[in-house]
Amino acid sequence: MEYSLIRQAARDDACRIAEIEIFNYRLNFYPIFKNDQFYFDELNVSAAMEKFLSDEELFRNTYVYDDGVVKGFISVDGTEVKKLFVEPVLQGQSIGAKLLDFAVKEHNIAFLWALEKNTDAIRFYERNGFIVTEEKKYEEDTTEYLIKMVR
Repeated sequence: MEYSLIRQAARDDACRIAEIEIFNYRLNFYPIFKNDQFYFDELNVSAAMEKFLSDEELFRNTYVYDDGVVKGFISVDGTEVKKLFVEPVLQGQSIGAKLLDFAVKEHNIAFLWALEKNTDAIRFYERNGFIVTEEKKYEEDTTEYLIKMVR
């Protein structure tokens, strides 16, 4: 697969990465957690940008899909996918699959954690070679489970 559109994130990408992350969190996770205070006050582009720029490891381990506009990103930690998000209106165009394939081939990705109730994400990862394991853990500060998926 061609990776010419995937590159390491740059400081100038912080705003776009934050937008993509925030929109995805609201779209995919708000219906599960229904926490207005968090999703519409604490979770904002400015705060997400600051977190991204201040975390050197996160910044160094994030890659963007950029064809002139940043349309998605993936963050890795060792052999784990930490985050994978694509602009919601651009989903279904193989951007996420290309980012995931890049991470698997370039970083030997072996596993990730997905929110058990995020069935769309689980199906996406299954289509891209991951399988659900029996291993679960609570999402931090919640009663919702994350499930471990492996290649």
